[in-house]
Amino acid sequence: MKNSLILIFLISVLGLAGCASNLSGESYSRAEARTVQQVEYGVIESLRPVQIEGTKTPIGSGAGAIVGGIAGSSVGGRKTGQVMAVIGAVAGGLAGAAIEEGVTRTQGVEFTIRMEDGRTVAIVQALSPNERFSVGDRVRVIYSGQNTRVAH
Repeated sequence: MKNSLILIFLISVLGLAGCASNLSGESYSRAEARTVQQVEYGVIESLRPVQIEGTKTPIGSGAGAIVGGIAGSSVGGRKTGQVMAVIGAVAGGLAGAAIEEGVTRTQGVEFTIRMEDGRTVAIVQALSPNERFSVGDRVRVIYSGQNTRVAH
């Protein structure tokens, strides 16, 4: 019973990785498809590796709380089991939230770009295995509503 609960919890949390948004410059949301996007050009002045934090949804903490509560309730007698269920739910919720954030965290890059009109902008996006950027590269800065991306 205990092993199956742990397995269900791990499958739930690992499934969160599939729910995370792709933050690379190559990924577009459905809402961005077939829309007009503004394009400006600039030159990369600097690149800096960054961490993009993972998602923080109720799914990770909820799954952890359920598993922790069930696991805790199986400890001791009736009264002890009730107390342990509460402690297990709280601990499981905290652990589930931390696991979700860690599983969905990604590596990114911060671009500092000198635009053709003289402005300097900074943009963060996830690393993409298909695109390599270097200082001095001329790039496109693509604006689409709330989203901005850097591309060659």
